[in-house]
Amino acid sequence: MRGLRFDRLLSGAALALPLAAVLGIPFSNAQANTQTPAAIESAVPMPDTATLAPPTAADAVTPSGTEGIGSTTETAPAANAPAETTGTTTPAETTTAPATTPPATTPAETATATPEAPPPDPLASLDPGDRPIAERIRDMLPKADRNFASRKERIAVEAFYQKRNYAPVWFERGALSARTSAAVARIHASAADGLIPAEYKIPDMTAASPDAQADAELRLTATLLTFTRHLQAGRFPYARMGGEIMYPQEPPDVTASLNTIVQATDVAAAIDTFSPPQPGYRALKAKLAELRSASASASADVGPARIADGPAIKFGMKDARVPLLRERLGLHGKPADILYDKALYNAVRSVQFRKGMKPSGIVDAHTIAAINGPKPGDLVARVRANMERWRWLPRDLGRTYVMVNIPDYTLKVMSEGRQVWTTKIVSGKPQTPTPLVSAPMQHIIVNPSWYVPQSIIQNELLPLYASDPQIFDRMGLEVKQGPDGHINVVQPPGAANALGRIKFAFPNKFQVYLHDTPEKRLFSYSKRAFSHGCMRVEDPTKFGEVILSLAMSGPTPNARQIRNMFGQDERDFKLINRPMVHLTYQTAFVDDDGKLQIRDDIYGFDSRIHAILTTDERRIADIAPPPDPKRDLDTERSNQEILSRVERREAGNPFAFFEKLFR
Repeated sequence: MRGLRFDRLLSGAALALPLAAVLGIPFSNAQANTQTPAAIESAVPMPDTATLAPPTAADAVTPSGTEGIGSTTETAPAANAPAETTGTTTPAETTTAPATTPPATTPAETATATPEAPPPDPLASLDPGDRPIAERIRDMLPKADRNFASRKERIAVEAFYQKRNYAPVWFERGALSARTSAAVARIHASAADGLIPAEYKIPDMTAASPDAQADAELRLTATLLTFTRHLQAGRFPYARMGGEIMYPQEPPDVTASLNTIVQATDVAAAIDTFSPPQPGYRALKAKLAELRSASASASADVGPARIADGPAIKFGMKDARVPLLRERLGLHGKPADILYDKALYNAVRSVQFRKGMKPSGIVDAHTIAAINGPKPGDLVARVRANMERWRWLPRDLGRTYVMVNIPDYTLKVMSEGRQVWTTKIVSGKPQTPTPLVSAPMQHIIVNPSWYVPQSIIQNELLPLYASDPQIFDRMGLEVKQGPDGHINVVQPPGAANALGRIKFAFPNKFQVYLHDTPEKRLFSYSKRAFSHGCMRVEDPTKFGEVILSLAMSGPTPNARQIRNMFGQDERDFKLINRPMVHLTYQTAFVDDDGKLQIRDDIYGFDSRIHAILTTDERRIADIAPPPDPKRDLDTERSNQEILSRVERREAGNPFAFFEKLFR
């Protein structure tokens, strides 16, 4: 073999000479001394350079079946070709003139070509007991849209099964897998999460045929995906509430959900990870179990004895309900004393005041209901509604965050899992509710200007002007047209500014924020739903001190130093480590002593959620309702049109007061 390679090397060198002659390349004597030109020409006649033409396709194969000149592809010898002799040089080996067309395939090449092998069957690696159901899963999935919440979900499920070669999850070798019973049991226990077990259909898992097992496999997968989605993101889109809400409400990823469950050694614990991780949610879940246990006990009327309904009781009257009324309000008296006396009268008025009722002292049906509080069954509905809202919130509230509880009228600053500060707030009125929002706080502004919201301009200021032409002057409001042509009503900084001396801004589409207020008297009320939607903070300078110390690096001003900044010049602190602000609606929560606290459903959110979860509406609750054109009306744009018409002096009363401002 070495001789053959050496002979080819020699013939290649010999062939280089005629090629050099054709191309006009000079060769040195050392390069040309291997063979004489005459010897080379006798072996390969030199072409006439004047008439040299590019080779044609006919030149590619010689009559004897050897390769054409310049070909680099070796072919098998013909059947009648002489055997190769070691140490000799054949004409085919020395003929290497350039060719521009590829050599044709010889019959020998065609005869030895092998057909392309088919791709391997992905199901071939499966256990023979799993293969029949896997084949049916593969066939069913492309047409199984009706089994899943959406086509997108079905496509994700198909990709999941494809990656595991369509091996079933809930069956093994034709029998139920170990994880199946744990998953089904956890779905049956969904009432503990405030959900309704009957809504999660479990297919017949005792099916025997591959077709029936494949169908049960996909249906159970779809049910489990629905359940985990409800656990994490809520039973329905919050758009069904019809209120102003801007929470993430993030459903889990389909593939991640299935992988979490399939790879878990404890399936029930893996499913539990989809529930909100916050302590507030877990505490409500525990209380829900207690309430249901109490309601199911022999004594249906748990808790304190309830005052019976009946005629109104006025001061000085005698009534058999007075002793129980006195006991419920913590007063001492003889059981036989049924006189509605002065001490009881004052205690009733105090309850009415705290509950936001007229403090008349008359014990009517509303007062009795306020003293009794909700029944155990009503408490279950309250807790379920609050658990549902917890699922809408971000799963990670942040290392540092501000938690506002609207119906409790409180604000808490949390950092590293502990409460560092709290204060009272004033929330929005039922007519102008505070929205539910999660957003990062970006600025603290000392001496802010108040840009009056367009809704207040349209709904309150403009209608009042007709009867009170001095309202803008008395409020210190200025109507300004900005460089971009936008018209604003602005109250400059000062002691009478509606925002007070400090504002805490967290951008959101509802344009609400936390701020100071000059009306400190409102914090003396137990129920403080008085604002247009923004939240007023009782101790804003201390709040500023706490937030700046947590959100800024280096020395930050304390409350006293912040007060010293009060004046006419705006001061903007841009926060570095921005804390999240969560505006929540917790009408049921567990306090630090482990006691369930109930607050008034001031915006009717609890009753709305209860209706969705318990009526026929729940059948379509997963589908977000179409947008309401009335709710989507752009108030600001309509107001800008009114103000621009006023500026052009095209509008009549009651907007004529703007004319003098734009002369």
